[in-house]
Order: sequence, then C-alpha cells, then structure tokens
Amino acid sequence: MPTVQRSTKKRPSASQAGPAAKKVRVTPTNAREEVVKKRKQPITLSVRESDDESSDEGDEDELEDEEDVGSGPAEMSVDAAGQKDSNAARESHKVQRALYEQRKAAKPHSELLVDAKRVWSLARQKNIPPAERQQHVRNLMKIVEGKVKDIVLKHDASRIIQTIVKYGGRKERDQIASELKGHFKQLSQGKYSKYRNLIRHCSSRRESILSEFQGYVLRLLLHREASGVLADAFELHANAYERSILLRDFYGKEVTLFSTNHGTEADREKAKRGLRGILEDTEGDRKKRILSAVKENLTTIFNNPDKGTVTLAIVHRALWEYLTAIYDVEDEHEREKLRREIFERYSESEADRKHVIKVVKPHVARMCVDDEAQLVLFTALDVIDDTKLTAKSLVSDIISNAETFVTIPQGRRSLFYLLVPRTRRHFTPAQIGIIAETDSIREKTSKKYSDVRPSLLKFVEEKGAEVARDTGGSLAVLEIMLYAEGDKSAAISALEVHFSHSTKSVERTEFFSPADFASAFLSTVGKETTLAMAQGDGTFVVAELLQRIQEECSDESKKKVKRWFSKSFVSSIRNGEKILALS
Repeated sequence: MPTVQRSTKKRPSASQAGPAAKKVRVTPTNAREEVVKKRKQPITLSVRESDDESSDEGDEDELEDEEDVGSGPAEMSVDAAGQKDSNAARESHKVQRALYEQRKAAKPHSELLVDAKRVWSLARQKNIPPAERQQHVRNLMKIVEGKVKDIVLKHDASRIIQTIVKYGGRKERDQIASELKGHFKQLSQGKYSKYRNLIRHCSSRRESILSEFQGYVLRLLLHREASGVLADAFELHANAYERSILLRDFYGKEVTLFSTNHGTEADREKAKRGLRGILEDTEGDRKKRILSAVKENLTTIFNNPDKGTVTLAIVHRALWEYLTAIYDVEDEHEREKLRREIFERYSESEADRKHVIKVVKPHVARMCVDDEAQLVLFTALDVIDDTKLTAKSLVSDIISNAETFVTIPQGRRSLFYLLVPRTRRHFTPAQIGIIAETDSIREKTSKKYSDVRPSLLKFVEEKGAEVARDTGGSLAVLEIMLYAEGDKSAAISALEVHFSHSTKSVERTEFFSPADFASAFLSTVGKETTLAMAQGDGTFVVAELLQRIQEECSDESKKKVKRWFSKSFVSSIRNGEKILALS
C-alpha cells in the first residue's frame, strides 16, 4: 500500500521569520457556503435538485480551496472570499427574480394582463390623434373581452377598463356594462372599481345599473367609497325617473317590496312625483307606516354625521319630500306631531342646537348670500337663546363680511335681519311667512337679539364713506344710521369727511370736478327739465348749479345758461316769490 507523502516544509522559527505577521482570519469554505445558502432562501424544489446534483463538484472545489489557503499568501485568500460573496449575492438576486416571475406567471390571466397593459400604455397617451386612440381602444377591448368581470377588481387592471369606458365608443361601453351586469353593487364599494364614467356615458344602461342598488341605497350612502358613486349619479347624471329609483329606499321596505311600478308610462310619471306619488293611492295606517319609515331612515342618516352623507343632495331631496308630504296630512294634530318629531332637536334640546351652530359656523359666509340657506341663519338667530353663542359663531362672521355683503342683494338682507328683521322694505311677504313659521318655537326658547347693532356702527365708522358710494351700500348705511343703537357721532364723522368744521365749507376732492359735472348736467338734463326744477322743488340745486357755472365753467356754458334763463323767465320766478311772500 503506497504511503502518503507529507510536505517536508516546516514553519520557520520566530527568530528566523523576522517581524511577526498579523494573523489573517479566513472564513472556512463550509461556513461561507452556509451564508450563501441562507441568502438563497426561499429556493424552489427544482433549484434544490440542481444543487444536489452538483454537490460532488462542490466538494472537490472545497478541497482545492483548502490547499490554496494552506499554500498561498493570506491576501489572495481574502480577495477570493470577497469575490465569492459578491457572486453569491448576484446569484441570490437572480433566484429571487426568477421566483417573482414564477409567482406572477402563476396568477390567473397573467398573459392577458401583460398584453393588455402593453396596448393600454398606447391608448392612454394624451398627445395622439383620436382615430389612433380609437384603434388602440378597439384592440384593447379585443384582449379583455369576456374577461372583464375577472380582472375588474384588480388595482392595475381596473385602469385598463376605465380607459376603455373613458375613450371608447358606445359599442365598447355597452360591452363592458353587459359583462359587469349584476355586479355593480359590489363594484361601487371597491376602491379601484368605482366606474362613475360608466353611469355617465352609458345612458341606455343607467336605469338597469341604478336598479341593482335598490334595497341597499341607505347602506351604500354610509359607505366611504359607494356614497360618492350614488351622489354623482343622483346629482349629475340621472333623470327624474332614475332619481326616483334611488329615492325609493327612503320610503321603506313596504314600498320597495309592494311597488306597483310595472314600467308603463303612467307608472313612470307617478314615480317621478316621488313620495307624494306613492302616497296618492294610500290611506290610513299604511300612509302612517310609510311616513314613519321615511322619518326613521332620515334619522339614521342624521345620526351618522361623520360619514358626510347629510350633505348629499339625495338626502336633502328625501327630507324635502317628507316635509311636503306632511302638509297633506288632514289631521292638524298629527301633522304638527310629524313635523315636531323630525325637528325636535332644533326646538327642544339646547345642546343639539349648539351642535347645529358648530356645524354651520364654517359656512356662514356662503349661507348669507344664498336665498334658501340664509333662512336657516335667520331661524337660528330667532330660536337660540344663547346670545353669546350666536354673537361669536354667527353674527361675528356676518359683520366681518359686511363690506362684501352690501354689494349683493342676498348679503344685504342678512345684514338687515340684524337691524330690521322682517321689514317689508327688504323682505318679501313669502320670505316673512316662511320665517314666521318658527315663531311658536321662538316664544319658548329665545329672546329678541339686539346687541349686534354697535358692531354695525363700527363698520360704518371704518368703511361707511367708501360703501356709501355704491347704490346698494348706501341702502345698508341708511338702515344702520336710522336703526342701530349706540353713539353715532363717530359714524356721522366718517360719512362727512368732505365737510370741514373749521372753515364751515365743503372741501374739494381731487377725484371730483364740479365744473365738469355742471357742464355734463347741462348737456344731459337739458333746458326744459332744468327750468322745471328751477320752478319746483329743485330750486336750490339749480341755484348751486348756476353758481358753479358762473365761477368755474367756460364762456360757452355761461352763454347757454343765459339764453335759457331769459328776462321773462327770471321775472316769473320773482313774481312767484312775491306771491308766496304775500300768502
């Protein structure tokens, strides 16, 4: 048996080797292999099998590495280890990438989505001709046709369907709507599947789409995603009959289940009348049940203010229909009871009224210039007894925007209600009648509010001279000066800034020329009107006019006036003065 030859080289002694070299820590090959294996996790089964097949080769390489370490310099072994680590990381990334591609390919419709995204990237470009875009949309529709329902809920694929709906023609939109039929309720609640454009553009399918929401409207209105879909459909796209489909859920399950709507023209016209049309053929207990159901459903919405549903037009329409239906109740006691139940929070609970003011406060400025919304403010000023609350939350905002309000009829009305509420000079009989409907509540809850008038005087002090130049502004200034309570001396001084108390005369302003005005007066008013004013109540105006012409105007204007005021005319005026003096 042959003997194994050992190396005859010996390590030199410490005295012969010179200065001691630093000990180099070399990671064993098997330890490095363990690190690499950890970086490769997770590894598919096929990759593991390939590792097993090459295990023998790995053992041989490992032996060769050990020999190199024992015989070569330490620096070379460190470089080899670093190179092997970088190669291992690169290989690990390749394996992870391959694993990602495998998982992606394993998903359903993966090849379809790859092709669709390629065409979608062309169809959604902004700066392409319409004909080219339509061609891309048709190609995109061919790819997803028959698979729309399967891919529509995916966040990336939903963009593809949205592009088809947005840029496609009627044929493509109808195809999308037909494939999604029966799933619109589910789609409306999805973050990526809200197809508002489908309701907008597919008018022929809109009725069937909205019909799928029946029985779930109230729940969807309180849903974060679906509420916007229903709001847009009701406010922007639906016609009168289609809106009645969404409103029907407010009328209760009895109306929904036993509706007599068979699609005839007469039924459609009846449905357009809303709740009043439903109640036309009902009497007694059934009518009470329907009204009670409407009240309960509205209360459900009002009890969830954090959802934002109370601001939607569909809720306002349901509330309006309920209040209108109450007026048709024959029993006066029952009518007042139903009305009181829906508004009990505004008339009975002070805490609830404060909550209403808190919600209204950010919108006071806009409500003041709206014909309907300002009635809410007027009612709040009437029925709320907490004057400090209304002064801080309502009146202060009205006063701070007074400079803007005086130029708008609705805004002036908001200011007038603080001074002369319900006056026939500024409020119509219909408006006064509506406001007076809450007088019975006002008698129980509130006293008349009057502490706001000094604040309006302050407004005149600061802006009165400027505002009075405007026709509407002069009306506001007049009412304030006549009916506001408090010291008006500062306000009067602000309005008379052109009068000098020291010289007892009117001071000229650089922005106005009396001479130019006098010349314009002569050419505009004319001879006959001027002479008539001189003989009537305008005598002092004409006298001031003649004085300005004599002192400042041109010779031409003086000659014109001299011709107008002939000796015979002047004599008639003097004779009139003598007769007046004798009488």
